[in-house]
Amino acid sequence: MRKHRKSNQIRKPKISVDFCPNARGSVLFEMEHTRVICAASVSDDVPDHAAAKGTGWISAEYSLLPYSTNTRTNRPLLTRDGRAVEIQRVISRSLRGVIDLSLMPGVAIHVDCDVLEADGGTRTASITGSYIALKCALTRLVTDGTLSKNPLVSNVAAVSTGYVGGELLLDLDYAEDSRAEVDLNVIMDGKGNLIEVQGTGERAPFTVQQLIEMISLSRIGISELVEIQDSVKF
Repeated sequence: MRKHRKSNQIRKPKISVDFCPNARGSVLFEMEHTRVICAASVSDDVPDHAAAKGTGWISAEYSLLPYSTNTRTNRPLLTRDGRAVEIQRVISRSLRGVIDLSLMPGVAIHVDCDVLEADGGTRTASITGSYIALKCALTRLVTDGTLSKNPLVSNVAAVSTGYVGGELLLDLDYAEDSRAEVDLNVIMDGKGNLIEVQGTGERAPFTVQQLIEMISLSRIGISELVEIQDSVKF
């Protein structure tokens, strides 16, 4: 049983806009003790496959800073960390899933996600925060005339859920995640449609009914995150 929040409550987000002045859009996105900097940079370095179609491109990178965890995380100087590569691909797919790339020809936006402090849910926080940074950058590109129309078609946000000690919990922190029998990361657009689901039976298989319950609970948290995203002023 949780002491400080209900089983269906997310950690209250805190958002600091323009945290990185040199980026076109940036935020410090905090979910209590999980803190991620998301910064969107703009260039004309569109990959060949997108340029051939006359579209723009969105990509992302993700990294745990050495001091973000209880024991120091080494910097990937020679080889990329497999987990980080997998997460940045998820972030990239999630952002591209809510944007019309045909409306940003010749424009590439790269979102860097750097975890300052990790207490569970770093990938979901990175996705939710990256959307805010991306929206900020795109809004400014429309304002300065680089783009004629904002290519965003919806929000994107993500949250974790899982069974811990037989109890279904929303937005797992590290202590909960490390004890979870089942752990699920859910990514949705602003209408509650699924973009991606990543789930694992950490200690035992789980049922289809449990999967439905976890997705339903995730939708509650994501709806709240979308409202918070929409309230951010640039």
